[in-house]
Amino acid sequence: MSRIAKNPVHVPAGLDVELGAGKLVMKNKSDKLSVAVPSSISVKFADGQLAFSAVANTKEADAMSGTIRAIAANMVKGLVEGFEKKLQLVGVGYRAQAQGSILNLSLGFSHPVVYEMPEGVSVQTPSPTEIVLKGANKQIVGQVAAEIRGFRPPEPYKGKGVRYLDEVVVLKEAKKK
Repeated sequence: MSRIAKNPVHVPAGLDVELGAGKLVMKNKSDKLSVAVPSSISVKFADGQLAFSAVANTKEADAMSGTIRAIAANMVKGLVEGFEKKLQLVGVGYRAQAQGSILNLSLGFSHPVVYEMPEGVSVQTPSPTEIVLKGANKQIVGQVAAEIRGFRPPEPYKGKGVRYLDEVVVLKEAKKK
């Protein structure tokens, strides 16, 4: 059995858990997250804990039991605390402005980049060069951050572009004459 799947997931009192028809659904007051559970995985909910195990004795079922357990743990953390990604704009004239669920970016192109946030992700711009993304779903928050970074990834000579707050960009040495 997977070492990760052996550990149960503690579910706090404020979350509702529904199991059935190959699906695990968790809800709090405002958000609802779900994951499809393969038929080779058994999920049991008792005493405020979710237990995962592989029904089939195969390598794939064993690996998937740990994967589904990790996803369920991230769902609990997302519904209780939420996930946050911070991006930083580095470059002269690079700016970001949040207007509701729309993010306007000036990244040195001839046109502004307008990015509409998917449902479940909120955006804030504390300063014109900082972007803060928040949401309950870890995968969607990370994907949105990667898509925004993809508009202008950091370039290796001056380091200009959109980068994660804790990202280290190793700069190349300029060409010598």
